Amino acid sequence: MIDKIVQTMADAMAGIEDGATVLLAGFGSVGQPNQLIDGLIEQGAKDLTVAANNAGSGHVGLARLIELGRVRKIVCSFPRSSDPVAFETAYRAGTIELEIVPQGTIAERIRAAGAGVPQFFTATGVGTKMAVGKEHREIDGRMYIREDALYGDVGLVEAWEADRWGNLTYKLAGRNFNPIVAMASKLTIVQTQHVRPLGDIHPDHVHTPGIFVNRVLHIPYGDPGSF
Repeated sequence: MIDKIVQTMADAMAGIEDGATVLLAGFGSVGQPNQLIDGLIEQGAKDLTVAANNAGSGHVGLARLIELGRVRKIVCSFPRSSDPVAFETAYRAGTIELEIVPQGTIAERIRAAGAGVPQFFTATGVGTKMAVGKEHREIDGRMYIREDALYGDVGLVEAWEADRWGNLTYKLAGRNFNPIVAMASKLTIVQTQHVRPLGDIHPDHVHTPGIFVNRVLHIPYGDPGSF
């Protein structure tokens, strides 16, 4: 019987190794798997490469992971979002590496990894510092740069509802990066607001099929209402 529901945070985080590349879904705090980030902090993996929309804020979540010195490199679009004190402190101290990637490009790099596309060409970044050292190619009279797919050893995902097969539904803007992070990661770990009996999620509402999901942890919070 397929059952991807795990009972504890320790079970969800088991086996994440030092040096892993972690893809973190969410746009700011929307659709971000905050409890799983806290679980990763407790789990203890270090020397991580984290790809996310931003570099965290304040002293919680991703910012706390950075503050603890556990992130070797951050790949993101907005390193200086609201209250980026943890990232700025680490960056000025030279303890974290930064790779800035335009938001559309980072989304496509993750999507490409999930789709099995190792590289692609984009005009975004041509003529800027982000193009330095990258392959340039002229196509139909326009210059493009090559970008590589961004694979995750681990993907942390937040869902609205899930079943024991790992089929997922996201709520409204909470979908954002979650589907592509699930597809692009070797080990996809999900926190879900609701667990539904198998068959209760209509096929048209399955945004991520369970084939892309390894572990699901039920973490209810906020409004318990229906989708």
